[in-house]
Amino acid sequence: MMPALNEAATIGAVLGRVPRTLPGIAEITMLVIDDGSTDDTVAISRAAGAQVISHGRNLGVGTALQTGLAEALRRGVDLAVNIDSDGQFAPEDIARIVVPVVEDRADFVTASRFLDPGLVPDMPGVKRLGNWGMARIISTLIGQSFEDVSCGFRCYGREAMLRLVLLGRFTYTQESFLVLSQKGLRLLEMPMKVRGVREFGKSRIASNLFKYAWRTLGIIFGFIRDYSPGILFDNLTGLLLAGTLGFGGFFSWNRLSSGQFSPHIWAGFVAAFLLGLALLVFGLGQIALMVSRLRSVQEQQLYLVRRYLPRLGDPPPPGEPDAN
Repeated sequence: MMPALNEAATIGAVLGRVPRTLPGIAEITMLVIDDGSTDDTVAISRAAGAQVISHGRNLGVGTALQTGLAEALRRGVDLAVNIDSDGQFAPEDIARIVVPVVEDRADFVTASRFLDPGLVPDMPGVKRLGNWGMARIISTLIGQSFEDVSCGFRCYGREAMLRLVLLGRFTYTQESFLVLSQKGLRLLEMPMKVRGVREFGKSRIASNLFKYAWRTLGIIFGFIRDYSPGILFDNLTGLLLAGTLGFGGFFSWNRLSSGQFSPHIWAGFVAAFLLGLALLVFGLGQIALMVSRLRSVQEQQLYLVRRYLPRLGDPPPPGEPDAN
């Protein structure tokens, strides 16, 4: 799967280097998800032997990946590899990245630019720092250490495709880690030699680092809100209760030591306000946890629908017409 937006300069060469046969793989299909290209991306992709799905307008690389995964599930494939169409990754490495999934050692494999110090690519220092910071945030949230959570070269086993529910339109890289980890799937990082900067044009995802960081943090916050609201509400409740104890303790100490409420009666009002706010946040947290539980049930239902929905090419049940 190759999401593409105006990649006519590179996509033909990338598709030409995709392996046509791999050990343990019966059939390989190249699928380009055209995200609103206005150049010759589509024509070049088809000439190179790829099938193309076009959005007709730019919807974002996150949406493009969702389109690719939905098509993979519709076709009933056993694994899917997504690779960028800008030439930064070597298509020959597809032969390596699929091995842990084919051998059932992982459900999801991501290429890593930073796991092997000898393979770290040349890139601007601010991007390197941003990747390091994002890796630390995601690793902390999922309880597993990763060095690169933003790489666009990955392999998804069928269980990962069935379990993965993505909502972000802007990007999918960090959200994939969070969702798959929450589902208890096996995630593996594999060192790869990667070009640090594009040969042609600029990255549309990380061209504005502040915008990228803001949108990515929004995706992370959304995950915490939807899947682990206790992290947010419990910590906030704890902080408010700590403030309540602090101001309440100061108010009580002043009353006992001076025998009067003034001049620090304000501390009592602040303590009471913080206590009320803590109770409110705690109550909202309980509601958020109930909503999160409902979401988990709905995603389990979606998983079952995906898993047992007839695959493309399957014969129809007896007495029913062939819908394929």
